[in-house]
Amino acid sequence: MDHTHILRPMAAGSASISLSPLMIINSTSPSLKKSRYPIIFHSVNISTKTQFKSAPIPLKRAPSLKMKNTRSTIKSLFTGIVEEVGEIRHLGPNQEGGIELRIAAKTVLGGIQLGDSISVNGTCLTVSDFDPAASQFSVGLSPETLRKTSMGELGPSSPVNLERALQPTSRMGGHIVQGHVDGTGEIVKFEPEGDSLWVLVKTSPELLRYIVPKGFISVDGTSLTVVCVYDKDNCFDFMLVEYTQQKIVIPMKKPGDKVNLEVDILGKYVERLLKNGIQYGVTSDAS
Repeated sequence: MDHTHILRPMAAGSASISLSPLMIINSTSPSLKKSRYPIIFHSVNISTKTQFKSAPIPLKRAPSLKMKNTRSTIKSLFTGIVEEVGEIRHLGPNQEGGIELRIAAKTVLGGIQLGDSISVNGTCLTVSDFDPAASQFSVGLSPETLRKTSMGELGPSSPVNLERALQPTSRMGGHIVQGHVDGTGEIVKFEPEGDSLWVLVKTSPELLRYIVPKGFISVDGTSLTVVCVYDKDNCFDFMLVEYTQQKIVIPMKKPGDKVNLEVDILGKYVERLLKNGIQYGVTSDAS
């Protein structure tokens, strides 16, 4: 009887085992006495090192992703918390043929640089000149700004709400205000209640659809909370507490005056997503 072990090559990827003779003895154990052959013990060497063949594995090509251009045009943000009330010094043509607005101010001149953005009655405008000694700065007004806002109705000595652009370390005391005026509204009436003041504003149906009760709205650059919306009258109202009345220009106006309005941008984003079927900004290209 042949006890020779024949070792065959192991399959790729499996562990390898090798046997080598260690000793040969003649057993005298009763249980093994009847055996005609000596017992051969082998040392067993087991290698768990996996061996792989370099066979090519077909892989499916991952679809390439194309990102849509999501570059934002937003360069400055505001909170709608008015820093100070400035005063118009001049509104008219400049030497270059454009329209210049010069404003007297103090607080917003702190750290000011040419090209900085300042919200003037809720309109984001770029500083084109400033004079700290005279406590004033100048901004330019484009034709579109004059058409879209109430800036053209301002005159010498008109008060305006002022706020510098938000810094990364600033607190978000109000809500996100871009300074991109959506349109104007008209003050319908003021109604005192205690030391607070109700303000009713009428606007277009195109803007009113973005205005919701308890939602945010910027009125002349002031972050306010809408109380009620009156769809039939195209109106909405809000309330000013005594402290706010002393810090902004709205109570200085009268019924019939215009105010700049910027609705909450979240509503416009939601409307666009729903209108386009909620298409995401990533498209798959399997080619």
